[in-house]
Amino acid sequence: MGLLRTILIIALVYYGIKILSRIFAPFLLKYAAKKAEQRFGDQFGRAKQDVPKKEGEITIDKIPNTKTSNKNVGEYVDYEEID
Repeated sequence: MGLLRTILIIALVYYGIKILSRIFAPFLLKYAAKKAEQRFGDQFGRAKQDVPKKEGEITIDKIPNTKTSNKNVGEYVDYEEID
């Protein structure tokens, strides 16, 4: 009797969560999208307000890493096409 009762409780909890997720999922997704939009908007607005630029002025935010080529990668083999 205990096993049947446990299986019944698990099934009811599963279907209860499934039904509640269908009801509340759209609200949660709208809330998450709104918060993400606010965060991106704040970052964009803050970036625009930080540095007033003069016309023709160039700024570099990050210097890219220069990668050196490894010359010890192997031997070049020339080949011919055979018809």
